[in-house]
Amino acid sequence: MTISDAVREELAHTVANHPVVLFMKGKRRLPQCGFSAQVVKILDEFLDDYQTVNVLENPDVREGIKAFSAWPTIPQLYIDGKFVGGCDIVTQMYQQGELTKLLGVELPEVASPRVLATPEALNALEQAKKQEGLEGEVRISIDAQFRPSLGIDSPGPNDFVVEAGPMRFIVDRMSATRANGIRVDYVPGQAGGFRIENPNEPPKVRSMSVDELAKRREQGDQIRLLDVRTDEERKTASINGALHLDEALEAELSELPPETPLVFHCHHGQRSRAAAQRFAERGFWRAYNLEGGIDAWAQQIDTKVPRY
Repeated sequence: MTISDAVREELAHTVANHPVVLFMKGKRRLPQCGFSAQVVKILDEFLDDYQTVNVLENPDVREGIKAFSAWPTIPQLYIDGKFVGGCDIVTQMYQQGELTKLLGVELPEVASPRVLATPEALNALEQAKKQEGLEGEVRISIDAQFRPSLGIDSPGPNDFVVEAGPMRFIVDRMSATRANGIRVDYVPGQAGGFRIENPNEPPKVRSMSVDELAKRREQGDQIRLLDVRTDEERKTASINGALHLDEALEAELSELPPETPLVFHCHHGQRSRAAAQRFAERGFWRAYNLEGGIDAWAQQIDTKVPRY
């Protein structure tokens, strides 16, 4: 992978003139991928202000930063002019207390979460540990999308160790608030497994097919179709009547009644789901993700829309 001298100079100037720089997809208040959103959430916990660069706005920067850092993925974090890593590394450093040292800040106060576990879940977890010959505690993680995971691990310096009956659970600091009050259960049988009920989980995004969107538009339903893609993508292809979701429009939409139907779309449906989730969390209970995005629309509804 090569990089022009001009782009290299631009990148070097950016990282040298800002204490903390995050190269990401989207903007700080409008991330356009889950990994970028995860790192933003971590940095926002410690910093009021830091520099972000939206790599989606410039293909040369998007590819150039990969060559500049010799790192193949986005996001990328720089602190004091030095490359730190991507989402996984930043998350791990956060959990181990190393990131705060680099940033020169102290960990904010976070309360230890409360975890509930049914007897069936405790028994299933003990049996699983014995069958696999594993030693350690059960780690519970809840990511930014409130997806839970269970594993066996040893506690780190910044982890919480929570007792639930005869068993101890490990919860990392990032998961602590999202995990408070969760209930772990186990349902036997082929279709069973572990079930985690989380009272903190925000309202979920609804799904809408391109067929349903087309029919509802034909019927005259007052639906706002919101395009979360980049300007470059919109120049390549667009759905008639779709509005570009920029910061100004997002602020305007936030003032609408919570029952307003909002349909978000991107290329295939991943970025738009994240955008729809933000509005669902704000109380918009009719926030939809257009499944398959504009690509599905071009294949099934309007073949005149270019595919890319």
